[in-house]
Amino acid sequence: MDFALSDEQQQLFDTIAAFARDVVEPGAGERDREGRFDRDVWDACAEVGLTGMCIGEEWGGMGGGCVDTGLALEALAYGGHDAGLGLSLGAHLVIGSKPIELQGTDEQKRRYLPKLASGEWIGAWGITEPDHGSDTSGITSKAVRDGDEWVLDGTKTFITNGPICDVFTVLVRTDVDGQRGMTAFILDRDTPGLTVGKVLDKSGNRSSPTSEMVMVDVRVPDSQRLGAVGTAQWTIGFECFSWERTVMLGSAVGGMQRGLEDAIAYAKQREAFGKPIAHFQTIAHTLAEMKINLESARLMLRYGAWKKDQGLDHQIEASMAKAYIGQAALQNADSAIQIHGGWGYIKDFPVERAWRDAKLSTIGGGTTEIQKVIISRMLLA
Repeated sequence: MDFALSDEQQQLFDTIAAFARDVVEPGAGERDREGRFDRDVWDACAEVGLTGMCIGEEWGGMGGGCVDTGLALEALAYGGHDAGLGLSLGAHLVIGSKPIELQGTDEQKRRYLPKLASGEWIGAWGITEPDHGSDTSGITSKAVRDGDEWVLDGTKTFITNGPICDVFTVLVRTDVDGQRGMTAFILDRDTPGLTVGKVLDKSGNRSSPTSEMVMVDVRVPDSQRLGAVGTAQWTIGFECFSWERTVMLGSAVGGMQRGLEDAIAYAKQREAFGKPIAHFQTIAHTLAEMKINLESARLMLRYGAWKKDQGLDHQIEASMAKAYIGQAALQNADSAIQIHGGWGYIKDFPVERAWRDAKLSTIGGGTTEIQKVIISRMLLA
């Protein structure tokens, strides 16, 4: 069993980390304070292939699998210190674009994937509703068939990239021929009846815009349906969560690595009682715990991603990684602030931003509590 990165993977990590330090990190704090998405930074990511990282080469992407895509997001977070950008990019890739590649018709792929891969278009995924988050079975947004068309109504919320995206993929309830189920549709931003609702002011990941999406009598042809009628919760929905839980958390791992290195550097130069605080056992042990959390998170994530790339059953590993990394990232961010003391609570220090960013890892893509439900059900099945 070989856990080492290949030469190509190490080069991928080093190249993206260096790019992120040069292009992404400058201005990251300002973008966070302003809650601002920077299209120029996005376009720079597109130029180095990040916006098409896991999209097939035949559609203009890089053709990366779960391990390589997660590694790219890890490097971007490590070098760029901008969790919001990683969130927008990850959502664009694995829940905004990948469902179209996996479930789309040839015509849908030709129409959408090249522009999504190039970064010209930005993708988004809509499943959560104001009253239904983890309980996706309670979704009330609906689509009613009318001849060769569908009419969609309902409201989605917590849509990453909602204010800036060009393409929405939404999951709505359809009841056809007595069969209850959910169906996915691809919606262009300018579809009549589709509006971007309230832009949400988040605590962290603030350079990634999030909003509601409202559908009122949205009429689309059946050619905009993604996948089979009534099966999307089992095919597209599960596939989205699977990619999200084995890939997007790479950003959290990269942030943990950067947070540990920042904490070590600070502990070595900050003095108390005549010596660097790194010499105090309490601080040294805290750094050791942060390292344990980091390497455990990295191994769990890559193992789940590797199993998915191999076509092996990976659902329990994906949920385990999601549950563990969310808590570990938050704990490490809290420890980094504690090591920095009062300065860690000041917004001039990136560890304060990392603390706010880390919390989302315990919520988005299925809460920690939901992951434990999934894990326990699989254990007891």
